[in-house]
Amino acid sequence: MSELILHHYPQSPFAEKVRLLLGFKGLSWHSVTIPPVMPKPDLTALTGGYRKTPVLQVGADIYCDTALIARRLEQEKAAPPLFPEGQELVSQSFAAWADSVVFSHAVALVFQPESLAVKFAKVPPQMLQVLVADRSKMFGDGSATRLPLDVARHQWPAIIARLEQQLQRQSGDFLFGEPSIADFAMAHTLWFIKGSSVTSPLVDDYPAVSAWLGRVLGFGHGTSSEMSAGQALEIARNSTPAALPDEVFAEPSGFKVGQQVSVAATDYGVDPVVGELLFAGREELILRREDERGGTVHVHFPRLGFLIR
Repeated sequence: MSELILHHYPQSPFAEKVRLLLGFKGLSWHSVTIPPVMPKPDLTALTGGYRKTPVLQVGADIYCDTALIARRLEQEKAAPPLFPEGQELVSQSFAAWADSVVFSHAVALVFQPESLAVKFAKVPPQMLQVLVADRSKMFGDGSATRLPLDVARHQWPAIIARLEQQLQRQSGDFLFGEPSIADFAMAHTLWFIKGSSVTSPLVDDYPAVSAWLGRVLGFGHGTSSEMSAGQALEIARNSTPAALPDEVFAEPSGFKVGQQVSVAATDYGVDPVVGELLFAGREELILRREDERGGTVHVHFPRLGFLIR
């Protein structure tokens, strides 16, 4: 199989989620560092416009969104499982809640002025302005809205107390006993909060949560090696996309394979990707697109959180 290439940057919480998944699976991977803000010309040459971090590349197949990346890593190496048998719905539903609701609280808390002053103390003010402007633009369209700081502060104690209670009473060392995607979706959010001394007590003051987080972060990041964006583009250009999934499914929106469509996230970062619809399954959408630098690529999206137009 083709080697795994992760397009990311070190400070990205969702990239940390995937890095931990790679560590949990004990996988080797190549690391391509991308800019934290737009423009990202080397990345969008592969994705066709999708700008969120991270993106997983496997040859000429490009996987967007960490929920789908997790499913792709499960295909790469089945054990240990991210979706334990009998807990598929619970673990993935909890992960979706953590990635959306809990993460929105984390963003509000981490981006409060007191936290920013500490977290980005060594960053030039103009660079910080660029970062804040970029993130504001990401939330300019779509269904997601930035959670007000006062609401996040008010609600956080209930969220973290429930997590503490669950971990105190749960048998086993992880959220549902054995490790699952739920642990990694919650862990990267708390890792983000712990990145600032201002917000770190919001996690550190809860001993069961802190101990559990240490266990999840202890999986590490697997074995990585640096790769340039140019090398990744060359690999895509010289690779043949993988065979399409063997699944019979009637697309409820009426779109047909072979149509030119666009696919975009519905929450934030809703930049559309235009291409030929190759596959629409219960969990996954695949577009074929051509790029002068990346060649012929198949861009993969999860169904949940994305829409075909």
